[in-house]
Amino acid sequence: MRTALDELSGHELTEDSLVLAAVSGGADSLALAESLAFESRRTGRPAGALVVDHGLQDGSAEVANRAALTCRELGLDPVEVLTVKVSGSGSGLEAAARDVRYAALERRAEELGAAAVLLGHTQDDQAEQVLLGLTRGSGTRSLSGMPASRGRFVRPLLGVTREQTREACAAEGITFWDDPMNDDPRFTRVRARRALADLERDLGPGIGAALARSAEQLRADADLLDVLAGQAREGLPDAPPYPVEALAAIPTALRGRVWRMLLVEAGAPAGSLGATHTDSCDLLLTRWRGQGPLHLPGDLRVSRETGRIHVRPVRRVE
Repeated sequence: MRTALDELSGHELTEDSLVLAAVSGGADSLALAESLAFESRRTGRPAGALVVDHGLQDGSAEVANRAALTCRELGLDPVEVLTVKVSGSGSGLEAAARDVRYAALERRAEELGAAAVLLGHTQDDQAEQVLLGLTRGSGTRSLSGMPASRGRFVRPLLGVTREQTREACAAEGITFWDDPMNDDPRFTRVRARRALADLERDLGPGIGAALARSAEQLRADADLLDVLAGQAREGLPDAPPYPVEALAAIPTALRGRVWRMLLVEAGAPAGSLGATHTDSCDLLLTRWRGQGPLHLPGDLRVSRETGRIHVRPVRRVE
């Protein structure tokens, strides 16, 4: 925690800057809150907590209020409960909950003037993220896992295991909540967690730590490739159509990233784009046989016509 706070120079952190912990009531986030409270007492830096109640289970308000009380007892101030409404069901519920949670945290942190919001993701979460990236076949960026910081959000516990956060809570006498949704196989992350446990059992301990280390190493590579892809994008027209020759001249290692940029610029939701979409676009360059337009997320149509690539939204008939 101390290292994470010391490295927050990019967040314009001063001695008077408010830092918030995002808390769910589980062991990871409460261990995070306790660590932040300890550093606040040591340095005098303002520190608080935001507890998010997704309202997805009976008794969720009670869990949120109990977590908020624990944070106040640790000495954090301000401590607030944010109640959000999640629209979605089944496998889409996880992503929907994540989106509204981050939006609520970002909005309230801005209102409070907080310099950073700390998240309780651990080394285990990072390993699961990498494993999911492997199953999607989405390339280097997907395998680089969660960043230690992005914008206002910071993850100080990526080097700490889930077991260690539970031990930390036990050592401090903190009662935490075990979310039953963490055992619900409807959610992809739960299935990834079980698969990782199977790998640890069958191949030996240390698989999770190795995946997390791989993510850290690959992130530097992915960051560089993103910079190079951005430079390649600048060599193309500002808007479609794009010359086939210009796109084909971009190195293969960068072209998938450039395709993604072009599709997002045209209106495709970034979270809906995968390697299958960018690979299909690339076939318009590498294996052109007169195929028809591609139907992509965001109601986009991508086609090759007279040596140019067109990216068009569908025109709806009123």
